[in-house]
Amino acid sequence: MVGVGWIPLLPDADHPLLQPAAGGEGTLFGITRDAFGSSARNLSSEERRRFEVGDSFFTQNWVTAPASTDARDGLGPLLNAMACSSCHVRDGRSEPPVGDAEGNPGLLLRLSVPGVDLAAGPVPHEEYGDQLQDRAILGVVPEGEVTISYQEVAGAYPDGTPYSLRRPTYTIGQLSYGPLPDDIEVSPRLAPAVFGGGLLEAIPEDAILDRADPDDGDGDGVSGHPNYVSDPATGEIVLGRFGWKANAGNVRHQTAAAFSGDLGITSSLFPSETCTAVQLDCGSAPNGGTPEIDDDRLDTVTFYVQTLAVPARRDLDDPEVEAGADLFSDIGCESCHRASFTTGDHEVAALANQEIHPFTDMLLHDMGEGLADGRPDFLASGSEWRTPPLWGIGLTETVNGHTTFLHDGRARSLEEAILWHGGEADTARTAFTELSSTDRNRVIAFLESL
Repeated sequence: MVGVGWIPLLPDADHPLLQPAAGGEGTLFGITRDAFGSSARNLSSEERRRFEVGDSFFTQNWVTAPASTDARDGLGPLLNAMACSSCHVRDGRSEPPVGDAEGNPGLLLRLSVPGVDLAAGPVPHEEYGDQLQDRAILGVVPEGEVTISYQEVAGAYPDGTPYSLRRPTYTIGQLSYGPLPDDIEVSPRLAPAVFGGGLLEAIPEDAILDRADPDDGDGDGVSGHPNYVSDPATGEIVLGRFGWKANAGNVRHQTAAAFSGDLGITSSLFPSETCTAVQLDCGSAPNGGTPEIDDDRLDTVTFYVQTLAVPARRDLDDPEVEAGADLFSDIGCESCHRASFTTGDHEVAALANQEIHPFTDMLLHDMGEGLADGRPDFLASGSEWRTPPLWGIGLTETVNGHTTFLHDGRARSLEEAILWHGGEADTARTAFTELSSTDRNRVIAFLESL
């Protein structure tokens, strides 16, 4: 798991897209199926012990209150999963269920109605809240169930090579508290990999804003801009960094929000159960105290997510990968998937002042009608998404046993993920389609090296 006997590849100083130590000094060399679940290699012994405690709270199931242990009780009453790892399997990427969502909790639906709340965020639905919770503890009725169907959309490259994309349709049935209105805003969200969170948190804000170009001043068709969100710990408006639409400002915010929405676990940041006024069985169910996860445990889980190691790059001496790196840059992919940052100060010293290679600019971009969910989120429009980091993406099949990508897992391969790009990414997508079959495969080989 640790890969002690591995000798890191030396970076190619002349090629910024071919750097092996993607996560700086904490990078994990020696790749196994646990490539997403190890601690940063530059943690102290004491920090590694804290990491292991956080791992246990992230991995083990929470239980219904009252229970013999008060450290993990308070699950629900409404929920989507029983543990963080139920969705973030092996700290990696979930895949969408086939048909009925039962058995795979990695996909959930965000809900809202038109307008903005007092913090300029989405307005929850009055009866169902801001997230459809399709599971519940004994004695409480789940809010509904989700099924997914797909339509195959045929296409072809300019050279005549055919391809097919699948377009998902989501059906919400068995609604327990009345029908949803016609103007309901629904956004499917698949659980992403969580490693490297602390390093992304440590990127200086100025370094992110330096790449913003909201008015497309350089005329390249790419006009990324930041999201700004309300920090539940302070009430202040801060730069959004995490989530598919950058709607969380830091790892602690993201972690506490997931405990609340996905598991029904209250914290000092989200002290109320997710029950709405009409959900009487939910409101009367027993809880695990107030809050159900105290600040010490929440901070330990946060530390765990912050210090998960980024896996090292592979095959960097392969000529196909080297050629793919050049093509990736030439066709414009790096306009959004920025290769490198240097982190600044951070409360965890191991995360500070690290040269990292996440392949994201941390900004929002309009991805076109094909990927639009129609649900605004703070300053993110219904067709905008945060550029997801690409580090580790080539290990998805090794760790998680699948190759489904994008915010809802509709893409069955990296190639399909590229072909779904539109909006600001349309020029890069078109350039990819106009490559020869050999060069397209080189781009994919490069992505698989990440």
